[in-house]
Amino acid sequence: MFEKKELRKNAKIIRSSLDVKTISEKIVENIFDLNEFKQANNIMIFYPIGHEVNLLGLLKNESTKNFYLPKVQGENLLVCPYKIGDELVISKFKTEEPTSEAIDPDLLDLIFVPALMVDSHNHRLGYGGGFYDKFFYRHTNMAQNATKIVAIPSALMVDKLPSESFDAKIDIVITEIKR
Repeated sequence: MFEKKELRKNAKIIRSSLDVKTISEKIVENIFDLNEFKQANNIMIFYPIGHEVNLLGLLKNESTKNFYLPKVQGENLLVCPYKIGDELVISKFKTEEPTSEAIDPDLLDLIFVPALMVDSHNHRLGYGGGFYDKFFYRHTNMAQNATKIVAIPSALMVDKLPSESFDAKIDIVITEIKR
């Protein structure tokens, strides 16, 4: 099996060759059909960088839900309110982060987790910083109660990824292909 570093490199190459804009639009449509999304009130997404799936379409015409973006503080992820038009700043990781004050993560009932790849056993390959794994470990109540979703192009799904005991599994994988 490839090392995670090599898998990350390959995933980025594959992702850069995809029509991520169209794939993102289809994924957002499929998310609107998910019961877990329909029932959720407090949803954490991530601001896309590069060729990542763009979930910002979830915020359009959606006034009944509260959305949040992560903000890195040291080795911790903070959960900060976000709506279209709110001020964002560039972090040291070159991601756009909100300037709003953090909330208690236990309020979340749905979390979209970024990933480079995902496997059929609901293991994800992240970017290597371990921020989400640590986040779920530190907030076990939230991690047990909130549904964790990876929204990813189907081209980045594989049978098996290497995983460690500290790698948090996700609950749902959603792609551009309708279920």
